[in-house]
Amino acid sequence: MLEVAIIGASGYTGGELLRFLSVHEEVEVVAATSRQYANTPVRKVHPHLHDLDIEFTDQSPHDLDVDLGFTATPHGASMSIVPQLVDKGIKVVDLSGDYRFDNIGTYEKWYNLKHEKPLDAVYGLPEMYREEIKKANLVANPGCYPTGAILAGIPLVKEGLVDTLIADSKSGVSGAGIKPTPVTHYPNISDNIVPYAVTTHRHMPEIQEKLGKFGDVRVSFTPHLVPVIRGIITTLHSFPNQEISSEEIVDLYNKQYQAEPFVRVLDTGETPRLSSVRGSNFCHIGCFEVDENGRLVVVSAIDNLVKGASGAAVANMNLMCGFPENMSMEGCGLHP
Repeated sequence: MLEVAIIGASGYTGGELLRFLSVHEEVEVVAATSRQYANTPVRKVHPHLHDLDIEFTDQSPHDLDVDLGFTATPHGASMSIVPQLVDKGIKVVDLSGDYRFDNIGTYEKWYNLKHEKPLDAVYGLPEMYREEIKKANLVANPGCYPTGAILAGIPLVKEGLVDTLIADSKSGVSGAGIKPTPVTHYPNISDNIVPYAVTTHRHMPEIQEKLGKFGDVRVSFTPHLVPVIRGIITTLHSFPNQEISSEEIVDLYNKQYQAEPFVRVLDTGETPRLSSVRGSNFCHIGCFEVDENGRLVVVSAIDNLVKGASGAAVANMNLMCGFPENMSMEGCGLHP
């Protein structure tokens, strides 16, 4: 059995990691750390995991003796934890932004943090780096917004059809984390849509850097909070540099993703729904409509806590450790 630890297991992403790992046939969770809830049964914090008979611990990373660790810790905190695990020969999947960028300067600029412990990491999007992930000791899990935007944009950039992409994303409030804030307080978000960081969100350079691997492209990105718990809908606008039909676009996406276990390409005019991916590790991509001005609209949907975070992390673990990529995550979404 693969012995794993989850560092920072009391948040939403920690709960989702525990949900998938608790039914994984080849994995045993031997430590779920939380200083706040040390010695508290996991089910008291994550009530949906009622049959999971383990307690949170306050073990330090230095004291962990496991095969693989998930660091579900805030940006800035992971950089002090991950090197300790890597130095002990422990494989790591980091869910923060600390190791996602090729350019440390980009990270420091957009996260307003000095990176104290740069390490080589593989960006954990299997649809881009599957073979590299299989050989990696440190994988940087992608951000939630970038996952939906990048998957929606790859075929267009790869084929040289666009030089500008505008991503309009709407996320459920769970993406803001388990701790309430004035913005996510129920009276402020219910019956409301809140654009935020409209030109300055830290996920924009991540989308830009990764899509830039496929060709020259400019990315504009604006996120919104909407009054749902889970999910991200990304509407991607572009003006292709040649005349192309919706049917040809669909063929392009089917060709790109036909062998991908967690990407589903919908039919022309069929728009992804949040409920269709809720609770699952799937990304649905659809719409593919072209208007009379030549504007192409592509829409993607993911669960921000699963394909946008913990599900992707488990898939990365599976690849790193030689298990089937979809092991313990075969389930479909929860519609309605």
